[in-house]
Amino acid sequence: MATYEYRCVDCGRFEVRLPIGTAATASECPVCHGPAPRVFSSPYLNRVPAAVAAARVRAEQSQDLPEVVTSVPPKRGRQSLHPALSRLPRP
Repeated sequence: MATYEYRCVDCGRFEVRLPIGTAATASECPVCHGPAPRVFSSPYLNRVPAAVAAARVRAEQSQDLPEVVTSVPPKRGRQSLHPALSRLPRP
């Protein structure tokens, strides 16, 4: 089921839930029973998990204002993922 939005000239916007692809270009207003054309609106993006929404916001902000790193992060102790990494030359 998808939510479709219509706008009545007299009563304003209202939503109708219909199977995907079955929405008409106009619907009857539930209040005044007048014709109401379909309005294309943005999807409900606020219904995504909070972590996904936060990642999307960070990605959008980084396009215009990227985070600038001014120093190397501090070491957190010796955490070797693989024993062969300890034999690699270090600067």
